[in-house]
Amino acid sequence: MKIRHLLITLLCCILAFSKANAIEIIFGKDEKVDYDLKTGTFKISSQGKVWLQDGFSTAKNGDEILNSKQYEDRKYSVSTFEDHYGVGKKHIFTSTRKGFPDFKQTFYVYSDQNYLVLEVEIYDKSKGLVSNQFIPVEGNLITTSTDALRSLFSPFDNDAFISYESKSIDDFDELYSAEVGALYHEQNRHGFIFGSIEQGIWKTGIQTSKNQDKTVKIRAIVGFTAKDVTRDNMPHGSLEGQHIQSAKVLIGQFSDWRIGMDTYAAHTKALQKRSVHEWKDATPVAWNSWGVMQQDISFDKLIKVTDFLADDVPDLPTGQSIYVDLDSYWDKLLKGGLEGDYTELKKFADYVKSKGLKPGAYWAPFVDWGFRNGHDRRVENSTYTYADIWTKVADGYHDMDDARALDPTHPGTQQRLALVISKLKECGFEMIKIDFLGHAAIESTQFADPKIKTGMQAYAVGMEYLIKQLDGQMLVYAAISPNIATAPYVHVRRIACDAFASIKDTRYTLNSLTYGWWQTHLYDFMDGDHVVFKDASDTENIARFYSSLITGSVVLGDDFSQVGKWHETTRKLFGNDAIWTVIDDGKSFLPVETNEYASRIFVKHMPENSFIALLNYDDSDQDMVLSADQINLDDQAHYQFIDLEDGARIPFGSVHMRAKSAKLFSIQKY
Repeated sequence: MKIRHLLITLLCCILAFSKANAIEIIFGKDEKVDYDLKTGTFKISSQGKVWLQDGFSTAKNGDEILNSKQYEDRKYSVSTFEDHYGVGKKHIFTSTRKGFPDFKQTFYVYSDQNYLVLEVEIYDKSKGLVSNQFIPVEGNLITTSTDALRSLFSPFDNDAFISYESKSIDDFDELYSAEVGALYHEQNRHGFIFGSIEQGIWKTGIQTSKNQDKTVKIRAIVGFTAKDVTRDNMPHGSLEGQHIQSAKVLIGQFSDWRIGMDTYAAHTKALQKRSVHEWKDATPVAWNSWGVMQQDISFDKLIKVTDFLADDVPDLPTGQSIYVDLDSYWDKLLKGGLEGDYTELKKFADYVKSKGLKPGAYWAPFVDWGFRNGHDRRVENSTYTYADIWTKVADGYHDMDDARALDPTHPGTQQRLALVISKLKECGFEMIKIDFLGHAAIESTQFADPKIKTGMQAYAVGMEYLIKQLDGQMLVYAAISPNIATAPYVHVRRIACDAFASIKDTRYTLNSLTYGWWQTHLYDFMDGDHVVFKDASDTENIARFYSSLITGSVVLGDDFSQVGKWHETTRKLFGNDAIWTVIDDGKSFLPVETNEYASRIFVKHMPENSFIALLNYDDSDQDMVLSADQINLDDQAHYQFIDLEDGARIPFGSVHMRAKSAKLFSIQKY
């Protein structure tokens, strides 16, 4: 009996000790984190099933790699918090060990959300720390679905014709994604989202790799650079101080990974401090000179384009004015360079406004196109040389897109920017397309402002300065730029790189909508780049136009100063009021297929209407078969399609698509 009593007592002690070393964090409907105070590891489960195991966190201090598992003592505390997204509890695990900086992991759980946010901090009050990398979460993902798991590569920017990629985990050993990553099953859409919800200091990469036991290893790397992703050719900048924090990383499992990405974008937007003025007008519609005219820009040609848009094109049903936007080479209208005579440019802007339209201009504020012309050129509106303001990187300077990066924190860069913006404002421009912004986010060996240590900090300085100079007087449109970090500074962002008239251009543009639609929650409007009709077939013209509409706004690109079929195509499309209703709210369509380079089916459900866009990128005709469940409709109801091109009504189900074509329908229930 004594032995039995001793065994029972020992078992109770073991169980009590085990329970004392395990902390449960309950969140959402049936979500849980189990944190092991003894090992410094954690696991995440949903409805009793573990989906992330062996989780831990890592931080660098100089050359030393620290991780939550190597510490000896850990303390747990919990408190409430409130931010711009919501309220909840933060669960704090502080690990200590003699001779090591303190290591803190903070789990933020919101009172009404089925996901969590994790942040890591190192601190040492007795001596300074230096860090350029954290890994808030590293662990093994467990999924039981027989449907192959896919991993999404999301680019850092839209430069160099980069594309999104969705790959089966069977087809790669290792994959990186910028800022946010998604792993999902195409058939049931179940998925997992890992992503940085802060971009003001750090660049983040999500690494996916396969383990030998067929589980998937996931790492969220805060302080990530890679030449083919972030464009950097050197390590991430380092922060210094007694306290250094990672970016916050969202971690979640979702029944539909598309909802997860929408949630990620909405959460990120809520935490961003918006600098650009609030947009209260209708969805922008514009013409831009880069589509066809490009370097052949001239005053006379621009007047002809303006006359066509003002006199020959039917008014938009929503009543807004069209922007006539000058792209690169508008300086051909100047005399004496950027510090010279802007008379002709002002004359153009005045003429556009006299015709009831709005003038727009272009500027790439953080690049030097003339870097091959010498180091000693004086920077306009300053006493500096261009060599002074070039961004200094590990191997000299950062050259990309035939342009050299300028340090956004340098007074010379800012004085040059202030000159150009002030001149454009004096001319009366009401829109500006800003370009090659990724050059401002490059890591540097030393910024002019010694307080700035990372590329994203420099980007924020440059963009804040730009917006201050604009002073709320223009619609701000970003072309090449970081995908997420640009949101606080602009109204409109182009989702891909230059696209022109062919069905291949349409497919390329819609790759970015297929996997980047969620940015519609970050920006007032997304744009599919200039729509060029030129001499492409009628079906390709319609497809190109629809690709822009379903992205959220429209920018035309043909040279309307020259005679061509594009005039009649444009007149016809502008005269069709039904088509324009799809951009009333300026929001994008949602992809239905997410296992191909570009989806062929996109849907949009609005309070009053539902729409569907179908695309055939092939050289031959095809029949597309649709189901109500596929596009989130009631499978017990009856529907028909109304073609917005000609008003034709067709039964819901199978749609015949001509080669290289697109159809845009409203969905009517009966």
